[in-house]
Amino acid sequence: MNNNTSDNHITTRKGVSADLPEMLQLFTVTIDEICKKDYDLQQLEAWKSGTENEERWMNVIRDQYVLIAVIENKIVGFCTLDQGNYIDLLFVHKDHQHKGIASLLYHQIEKEALQQQQKEITADVSKTARLFFEKAGFQVIQEQTVNVKGTSMINYKMVKYLIS
Repeated sequence: MNNNTSDNHITTRKGVSADLPEMLQLFTVTIDEICKKDYDLQQLEAWKSGTENEERWMNVIRDQYVLIAVIENKIVGFCTLDQGNYIDLLFVHKDHQHKGIASLLYHQIEKEALQQQQKEITADVSKTARLFFEKAGFQVIQEQTVNVKGTSMINYKMVKYLIS
């Protein structure tokens, strides 16, 4: 793998249904690699099983504002905004962590929320992503235990109040 300056050339665009296979793959490998320090194997498997719900992902593409980050025609991250004020998904590829991709995606998503006159953005955030969201100005409203395919996992309901 080559880590030269082309790595820094990140473009963003709206997501389309043709992106779904690559998005699902990114979702799976990222959970496997990046979240394993915060969740056990059973929890990771339950979380990744979300890829089996094809209808849910089609709805994401159809009904949400989907922003894709691309480097050299490869999807390196994506963020989705539901109903103008809820971040449903924010994932950055395991090989492209800590390069500013999540921040880039988040700031464009926040701009979209502001254009829609939203007063706040909420998200249900994993333990792994909590620090990123706190740095972006979110605060924890409550710790939650969610049940995914019979497996309990902890995440956080978070909010950021927007000043327009």
